Amino acid sequence: MLIATCSVAALSGCGANDIASPGTGGNVTINNVTPAPTPTPTPTPTPTATLVTPAAGCPTIANDAQLTAAGTLSGPTGSYLVCNMPARITRSSTLPFVRGVLYQLNGRVDVGNDQGPSTTGTSNVVLTIEPGVIVIGAPGASWLGVNRGNQLQAVGTPTRPIIFTSRDNVLGLNTDSSAGQWGGVVLLGRGQITDCAATGAQPGTVACERQTEGAADPSLYGGANNTESSGRIQYMQIRYSGFVLSGNSELQALTTEGTGSGTQISFVQSVNSSDDGAEFFGGRVNFRYYISMGALDDNLDTDTGLKGNFQYVIVAQRDGSAALGADSIIEADSDNAFDQQLPRQNTIISNFVFLARVASANNSTAILLRGGTDYTLVNGFMDAQNSQSCLRISRTATADTTASLGVNATNLVVAGATTGNDELGAPVFRSVQFRCPTTALQGINGVTDAQVATIFGAGTNNNSITYVPTLTNGFINGATETAVPVFNPTTLNAASGVASTSGSLNGAAAFFDNVTYAGAVRDANDTWYTQWTCTSSVLNLGTNNTGACTALPVFS
Repeated sequence: MLIATCSVAALSGCGANDIASPGTGGNVTINNVTPAPTPTPTPTPTPTATLVTPAAGCPTIANDAQLTAAGTLSGPTGSYLVCNMPARITRSSTLPFVRGVLYQLNGRVDVGNDQGPSTTGTSNVVLTIEPGVIVIGAPGASWLGVNRGNQLQAVGTPTRPIIFTSRDNVLGLNTDSSAGQWGGVVLLGRGQITDCAATGAQPGTVACERQTEGAADPSLYGGANNTESSGRIQYMQIRYSGFVLSGNSELQALTTEGTGSGTQISFVQSVNSSDDGAEFFGGRVNFRYYISMGALDDNLDTDTGLKGNFQYVIVAQRDGSAALGADSIIEADSDNAFDQQLPRQNTIISNFVFLARVASANNSTAILLRGGTDYTLVNGFMDAQNSQSCLRISRTATADTTASLGVNATNLVVAGATTGNDELGAPVFRSVQFRCPTTALQGINGVTDAQVATIFGAGTNNNSITYVPTLTNGFINGATETAVPVFNPTTLNAASGVASTSGSLNGAAAFFDNVTYAGAVRDANDTWYTQWTCTSSVLNLGTNNTGACTALPVFS
């Protein structure tokens, strides 16, 4: 008991700062010492990107005429040696990636000489551009033209895209509203076209040629070879293009003219073209992964007998761009005196998202189909609630529901013919969802609104004009999009010669992937739009890319 009592007594005498030591019979006091303050750590310096310094000289290329140094250009990312490209590439040559070098189109630059409409072979002169290369257009009518019988091999990588842009972009002067600071990239081929320049020329033959719109000197395309290759374009940004060449003729970011099906195009971003995002004249086009943002006319313009297949397409118009001339998402063909020429245009698009933001377009609609075109849209979404209408169809030939397959001997429509007019029937829509204004579907020039409503078929074939988006960032599928049943596009090919509703390729090669979703981007795990692109306020593509379109990336 004594021991217990003493223990209790000892403990009762212990304050918060004292501990009794039973081994001495007394108290041992340990005083709390005020700790020395923790020293403030020296902050780690924020890493600073190393500014680019100009290369010592322009690289030597295989061409007869060499690159020429044209001074330096400095901007937020550093200083660069500007190397002017020769006016014509006459020998197959490579533009290598060299840190501190910008290759400049100092006016029109031709790849090879025009080999005409009837020769064969497309490797006469090949211009190769390495990943990470930046090509700038001098202010004004500067553009790259790849002539018939020659090729462009511009193949970037996801982390090192090839970039065509303007001097102001290098100088750091551009904003998300800048546009039209140089020309663009043009591929010219020997595929079939219509609307021949020569009076009396038979469409779709070697006698039918056309001149590149606005070009001051001859820049011809057309022929009868729909399978040749004008090269390969992959992982490319084309920024701030579309300069007026003459009159009202402007170049697009990318223009194909009579190119053949052997031409490979994928992963191309068009940024703020002052004309169309891209335009396709005749021939054959097979194109996957296309992003168009901020174009000041149309975004996907198709003409003169094109047979075109497109899959995975994102289009975003710029808010407030109507006053600058921005028009439709899609403009298919033209109403003119050549409507009845063959081959008739047929374009198919699968897996798309269209953000239509122009309230007063010249075409008065987000999608304009005219000129007797055949057209198919499947597995896609469009938000056009602020447009004048979602869809317009012009002229009875465009809305014609009677198929008249094949191309007749004269490549001209024969009145009253039941076969041979290359007519696949009315436009086709499957698993297409639109958010529309009050006036959703319109017919003009002989087509009634009721006819267009029947053709679109809202409430059937998983089509709707009352779609309410749940897209993330405007283009990544949400719950609503994921729930839309999918149309299998694998039996479609614009060059098959049979209607999209036939379920047959008719011997044509398969192009479209067998997808499990409608829309351009399945979900957050679908990242095809990352790395190789740039981002802007027009379309927020996130942070996993080359950065803002208004700035240059720096590749090592």
